[in-house]
Amino acid sequence: MLLLPKKELMLLLIKHHSNFKTMEKSIGKEYQNPIERESYLKDNCDKVEDRGYMKKFTHEKIQTMKEELAETSIEINDIECEKKIIVKQFKDQVAPLHENRNILLKGIKEKAEYVHELCYKFIDQEERVVSYYNSEGDLVDSRTANADELQLTIFSVSSKTGTNN
Repeated sequence: MLLLPKKELMLLLIKHHSNFKTMEKSIGKEYQNPIERESYLKDNCDKVEDRGYMKKFTHEKIQTMKEELAETSIEINDIECEKKIIVKQFKDQVAPLHENRNILLKGIKEKAEYVHELCYKFIDQEERVVSYYNSEGDLVDSRTANADELQLTIFSVSSKTGTNN
């Protein structure tokens, strides 16, 4: 392996590079007929190879693509607007079902439901407890009696005697 000083290597590369011909951007354009142009290229090349490359679009093709992009964008926007309307309709349909499901789940979880109805309050002066019963006679709540609930009234004393006088 031959190692050259950096300066000599650069001079050698410049000299070697200057021996290459500058490639033209296009050849065979003088032939208007595509078959003649391809024949000229085939006859004058060193080898024909199948390979991929980025082929530039014509100005007309780019304009056509831009128009198609605009039409596609408008169509997508229209469809997305319709989708929003439909999704809102579905949400409106589903909302009451979700609400009902949540009520049912809460009821199942708590094994009860919150109701607001007339309850009957009983004060046990001896036990110092207040109890609430629903219309079916079931105990729904009980707590320690407050001081003002423990003050006896004439009505509460007479009701404990069991007489109607």
